[in-house]
Amino acid sequence: MLEIAALFITITALFAWFNYRFIKLPATIGVMFISLVTSVLLIASSHLGFDAITDWAEAWLGQINFNALLMDGMLSFLLFAGALHVDFHQLKRYRYSIGLLATVGVVISTVVIGSAAWWLFRTFHIGVPYLYCLVFGALISPTDPIAVLGIMRSAGAPEDMEIKIVGESLFNDGVAVVVFTMLLGAATATEALTVAHSAILFLEEAGGGMLLGLVMGYVAYRLMKSIDQYQIEVLVTLALVLGGYTLATHLQVSGPISMVIAGLFIGNRGREHAMSETTRRYVDGFWELIDEILNAVLFVLIGLELLLIPFEWSYLIVAGPVIGVILLTRLATIGLPIVVLSRWVHFRHGTTRVLTWGGLRGGISVALALGLPESDYRNTLVMVTYLIVLFSILAQGLTIGGVVQRVLSQGSGKS
Repeated sequence: MLEIAALFITITALFAWFNYRFIKLPATIGVMFISLVTSVLLIASSHLGFDAITDWAEAWLGQINFNALLMDGMLSFLLFAGALHVDFHQLKRYRYSIGLLATVGVVISTVVIGSAAWWLFRTFHIGVPYLYCLVFGALISPTDPIAVLGIMRSAGAPEDMEIKIVGESLFNDGVAVVVFTMLLGAATATEALTVAHSAILFLEEAGGGMLLGLVMGYVAYRLMKSIDQYQIEVLVTLALVLGGYTLATHLQVSGPISMVIAGLFIGNRGREHAMSETTRRYVDGFWELIDEILNAVLFVLIGLELLLIPFEWSYLIVAGPVIGVILLTRLATIGLPIVVLSRWVHFRHGTTRVLTWGGLRGGISVALALGLPESDYRNTLVMVTYLIVLFSILAQGLTIGGVVQRVLSQGSGKS
């Protein structure tokens, strides 16, 4: 395991250096693009008869459980680091629109995308049961905070737009994981899919995650407030993430939601009342560094996963229309709440466009897809998910800056 970690960190560092020195794309997109090109070159060389290095790379990647690495490891750090720098007062101002997008929006998106995928699969004679299509809808619905956070900030999005999409992204992945778990249980006949049972399970996981995150955040806050030693206070935040996420897993509540709540608590109340200026500087520096490193590692891994995913050209025929459905569904779930809430809350002109195009899919969708149990439909869902994520990060991620700039140049007003 140490050898795998050492090799992967080395590759990530080289890709990041090459991107910064020559390609100059946004850091996360750049390293993923390089790793994707590397995967394509290895596959091409294998078809030409030079398959030794490709076989070695596939064997090496095969030792990495992407689903476990992200969902049980990296995700807790990335969500806490993201939430740590979100202003709670700004978040509270847009709580209704964020809440609707992160809950009702995810459910509507799951049903619409899942139903459209089922129709498309049937049209192209790809047999995927409806319940599994709903599972696919759940795993592809959440906008990924890991992808969104850095890209929206580098795009120069105004603070009000950034807080809406970042706030939604931080919460909707936790909601989507709960929905995904319930639907997968029903699809594999391990859980009953009834409204009452689903509502209870949702409240237990999501509500329990919020409560646990609040309790853990408060405990860490009290510990930090009682001392003024930045080394120990940084260690307390690290223990909060590692211990808290593990505890959430054992209690069967939402770990992602608990990390978001804990991060918001420490990043706002903890920053204001429990940290000296020196501690703030070191805590921020530590978690920003963790965030940058893990983001780079994650996006390199996404690009290299192409080596392990079985590809068929028919998947492109399905993925293209699904991408259109995803964008139209997001436009509807963004636009309607904004129209309703604009009577009471001001929305900058162009908010709907920015939030629609900025709703990137990323590592969480890939990880959930790779976590699907073996079945006749798994490879199909994994590959279609992977193609959608590639489009989202490369096409939307590289152009969202232009969308933001066009919106800003048109002046302010209502969406």
